[in-house]
Formats: sequence, structure tokens, C-alpha cells
Amino acid sequence: MPISPADASQRAREICQLAPIVPVLVVNDLSKARPLAKALVAGGLPALEVTLRTPAALDVIREMSQVEGVVVGAGTLITPADVTAAVAAGAQFGVSPGATDALLDACEEADLPLLPGAATASEAMRLLARGYDMMKFFPAEASGGAPALKAIGAPLPQISFCPTGGVSPQNAQSYLSLPNVICAGGSWVAPADLVAAGDWDAITDLARNASQLPRT
Repeated sequence: MPISPADASQRAREICQLAPIVPVLVVNDLSKARPLAKALVAGGLPALEVTLRTPAALDVIREMSQVEGVVVGAGTLITPADVTAAVAAGAQFGVSPGATDALLDACEEADLPLLPGAATASEAMRLLARGYDMMKFFPAEASGGAPALKAIGAPLPQISFCPTGGVSPQNAQSYLSLPNVICAGGSWVAPADLVAAGDWDAITDLARNASQLPRT
């Protein structure tokens, strides 16, 4: 059954409220999917974004969706075909770097909550006019970082964001301290070397530290 933009945004907001950081994951090795998801959940980060940037991504989503406590989403949704594939793999939400009418239509038709990307006031206003009030601010650092997001929030306080792109342990707090930020997306909680080594305890420690970052 299709979902309305307002309901999609509310469900995306609820997912974003689960933890201050949403891990942004690029996974090449399917065998790492389940232990990686378990390690991140054990550290207090249940909402995971698996980017559709590797041949294994859809199978990774399928595997992670079977892990207790995980809310797995598909990132880098670009086309309606991406949406169809992500839903078939078990994705519970979607994330996109921007937004097109075709992509929004596909997500709404598929009952998939979407975190659509916006980097400017005009892009945010266009999404708000359609009914979305929970968005991804991307690319966060390249678009002016926390000061830019703070400036956008002044005239558009009804919109909330998940900044992604260049967010790190060093600057995450500058975003999370803003009233229009619910959470932030970051890849540092699952660095490629630790994933490759299968050092799940170290990843759980990184996730635990991230999960304890204070939010406004």
C-alpha cells in the first residue's frame, strides 16, 4: 500500500531517533554482513545504511535484515529500479543523495520511508512542499558544514536533518548540537581495515562511543 510523504517522513524520523549516528556502510564481502551488523547493534547503533555501491550490497542488506535488532536501510538510491531492488532485499528505509520526482514516487508507491537528500534551502523547500520534513543534508562538510545547516534552520525550523558526508568524531558534535539535527551519518564506526580483519570488538567499541554522543 502506498505511503504518503508525511507518513514516510515520520517513519524516517523515528528511525533517525534510534541513535545519534547512523553507520554508512560500504560492504564488499558478504561474509562480513551479519557479524558487522551484530557488532554495531551491540554498540547501540541499530539503524544501518548499506550503500548500493558494491555488487554485494543487496545481498548484504538481505543478510543484515535477518539480524535481531537491526533496522537496515539502502543508501545511494538513485532510480526507481534501485527502490524495487532494495525493497526486495528487505530494506526498511531508503537514503538518497538528492531527490527526483521519479525516485520519490517509487518510494511512496513501495511504502519505503525515504531520507531524501537536500543541500540548499531551495531543495529543502521543494521537499517540504511535497510533505517531507526529515531529510539528509548531503554532502554535509562540502556544503558548508554545521554553520550552513544552522543557517538553513533559521528560516526553515520545521525541517530536520541527518547530515552525512565528511562527518567524523571530530565534528559530529557540532552537528548534533543543532536543533534541526536528529542524527548524523558516519562511516568511521566501521572502518574498512577493522571490517576486513573481522575485529568486531573494536567496531562495537567505536559504535558504543558514537551511540553516547549527546544530542540537543
